[in-house]
Amino acid sequence: MLAVVESSAILGVDAYGVRVEVNVVPSGVPMFVIVGLPDAAVQESKERVRAAIKNTGLSFPSDRKLTVNLAPADTRKAGPAFDLPIAVGLLVATGQVAEENLGDTVLIGELSLDGSVRPVSGVLPMAIWARANNKRRLIVPAANTREAAIVGDVEVYPVHTLADVIVLLADFAAVSPVTEDPRALLGTTTAGDADFADVKGQAHVKRALEVAAAGGHNCLLVGAPGSGKTMLARRMPTILPPFSVDEALEVTKLYSVSGLLPSGAALVTQRPFRSPHHTISNAGLTGGGSIPRPGEVSLAHHGVLFLDEFPEFDRAVLEVMRQPLEDGHVTIARAAASLTYPAKFTLVAAMNPCPCGYFGDTLKACTCSQNTVSKYLQKISGPLLDRIDIHIEVPRLKHDELTSPPAGEGSAAIRARVEKARKVQEERLASTGLYCNAHMGAKQIQQFCKIDGDAMSLLRAAITQMSLSARAYDRILKLARTIADLAQEETIGVAHIAEAVQYRALDRKLWV
Repeated sequence: MLAVVESSAILGVDAYGVRVEVNVVPSGVPMFVIVGLPDAAVQESKERVRAAIKNTGLSFPSDRKLTVNLAPADTRKAGPAFDLPIAVGLLVATGQVAEENLGDTVLIGELSLDGSVRPVSGVLPMAIWARANNKRRLIVPAANTREAAIVGDVEVYPVHTLADVIVLLADFAAVSPVTEDPRALLGTTTAGDADFADVKGQAHVKRALEVAAAGGHNCLLVGAPGSGKTMLARRMPTILPPFSVDEALEVTKLYSVSGLLPSGAALVTQRPFRSPHHTISNAGLTGGGSIPRPGEVSLAHHGVLFLDEFPEFDRAVLEVMRQPLEDGHVTIARAAASLTYPAKFTLVAAMNPCPCGYFGDTLKACTCSQNTVSKYLQKISGPLLDRIDIHIEVPRLKHDELTSPPAGEGSAAIRARVEKARKVQEERLASTGLYCNAHMGAKQIQQFCKIDGDAMSLLRAAITQMSLSARAYDRILKLARTIADLAQEETIGVAHIAEAVQYRALDRKLWV
């Protein structure tokens, strides 16, 4: 007898439908075969399904030929999420479960040997696929329930065991589907303990980070050890605008397919802050592997990617960031497929000015030779520096700043200004599909970065004196646009250009 069960699988960050076809026929040589390009984890489901069915008290057809086809057959299937649909397909094919309620029902889940249903990765994109393809019901492991229910317009039913699935398929009306409201979850988001009010001094650095947050600009902090670079960077997420529902769903999809969404969680409600170690590989940073997974640049999507000890990263690793910094996505080409992961993040990098850390310091002498300093700085290429909008020096605090209590603004006040600036940008860029100034292209810069006469004269002088590249010129205009937005001014003036230019001056001081 033939039975068909609908399921789903992940390709990149999106899901696609998988038709699980189970055929059970009498045979002189009993066997259990899975076809449709299954990986090792899918092949091993034969033993999990066999034990789960028997330990649930049901009959497993050990004396027959069992053939399971995972269609489409030309796409490799990975992971244990097909255990549950295979088991249900076998029970339907052997007449132990009726198939009436299987129509428009998608099943996902890993089985334990005792018949319990374990959580799997990627349930959110699977639920999105089910909604897009007009599936009525989704049966998922109990630990993945909230993640699936956040999508809406699909009836989501949690199950703890294979026995629960059998009872559910007999009568869906006896159980109420689970629902979740993403807006309610985002409304309960709480800030962490970090706050800019804890930072002593460094007013100009806090201002630079405010500009970076308001326009989505990348930022490089350069200063001696102990000057507060890491502390400042870790407070960057506290001044970013809250998630929209669409942004939260995009980020949650990435964490779901990566297996990083906490068990029982429905949504990632706070902007991510990723801080990989400097020994990270290319695949770890941008994504990849034999089974491609999102890298750190994608896990920082709509959030902050913090690279401490910037020059200590392998140069080849840093150079692969040039595409996501420019395009907002990462494309990974493999023989079987080409996958694209979103990567619109704000880069905050921190570094010492030299190997010992005290080049240019007023209190402690640098022990590095000029050649050593030059080699250290050259680990950061010019094209990569050009893609970082803001370069700011973080000086050592003076004695009176260290001993006095913090007196600066808190994150809430800064965040309020950032939100106002972002709202202006969203309204201005609504027709372009963009949402912040850092993502503007040449056409948008020409259209929206209007400069008065005196400001243009200052910009021309800066270009000549600082030998700025065309990319750096565009970055200054985008920075000036953000600074004007923070001031709630429509036209870019001299003060806005002057502040933007100073954020590009540090690299001319060091990288010469």
